[in-house]
Amino acid sequence: MSSPRTRFATAADTPARAVGPAAQAPPKAGAAAVSIISNSLLIGLKLAAGVITGSIAIITEAVHSSIDLIASVVAFFSVRKADEPADESHPYGHEKVENMAAAIEGMLILLGAAIIVYESIHRLVQGAEVDTLGIGIAVIGFSAAANLAVSTYLQRRAALTESAALEGDAAHLRTDAYTSIGVLVALVLVQVTGARWIDPATALVVAAAIVVAGVRILTRTSRVLVDEALPAEELGAVRRAVEEYGAPEVIGFHALRARRAGSRRYVDLHVQFRDGTSLRRAHEVAHELQGEIRRRLRRADVLIHLEPEESVR
Repeated sequence: MSSPRTRFATAADTPARAVGPAAQAPPKAGAAAVSIISNSLLIGLKLAAGVITGSIAIITEAVHSSIDLIASVVAFFSVRKADEPADESHPYGHEKVENMAAAIEGMLILLGAAIIVYESIHRLVQGAEVDTLGIGIAVIGFSAAANLAVSTYLQRRAALTESAALEGDAAHLRTDAYTSIGVLVALVLVQVTGARWIDPATALVVAAAIVVAGVRILTRTSRVLVDEALPAEELGAVRRAVEEYGAPEVIGFHALRARRAGSRRYVDLHVQFRDGTSLRRAHEVAHELQGEIRRRLRRADVLIHLEPEESVR
């Protein structure tokens, strides 16, 4: 006789099952492609401005944008892979590819910060000339505005699709925008005061901000990769879905577990049924409970284990 532990598959298991805005969200790969194009253009502008002015702060911004470009490429391919349906080798799907991509992005951010720190300290010790600042100021100002616009766009798409990779990419660009504003202020101060040391000193501050962003991304991603439980409010939504369902056949539930992979939630729990409930009726109720949980927790893959009333005595 087969085990009573049953996974009830329904039409809602298809990718189109996302509840709310995610169902109408544009493809994630398209958003990642916008980031690739933006970063490619900004790298060229920053490198040219850095060579013309001799500013290490501008050159470090180009390095930062290069790291962002790599991260954008990683995000582009990861979201495409994550959207592939489950197969024999990956029966739970490919969603965690996005979380792996976010971890790679976090490590790339820290690598970029290390390069900036090394070059900045070298310039502080050896000294450096900074000239033709007008060009640098214009390029960095444009870069800050462009990155703020693109990062806002990516953050909105990440919120709609719950994409870890897009969220990491948006964090990259947002950090780049803030550090660009810092570099812009530094270049203006150098031009006004003539104090050349401000340029590499500002690059060190930029590096510190990048480290904070990288650590934040790695911390958030590691929680998903080690299957940390869902937040309390999401677990509460699952409990309320069962408690408020009100079927007379259901007398309780326990062993609730839930985790996340990419934008998908995986929920499993044991539900106890009153003596005399037929298997057919228990099956129907389990389907309905799945629907209630999915209405409260979008993109949830729900597994219900059926238990008889005696199991709670």
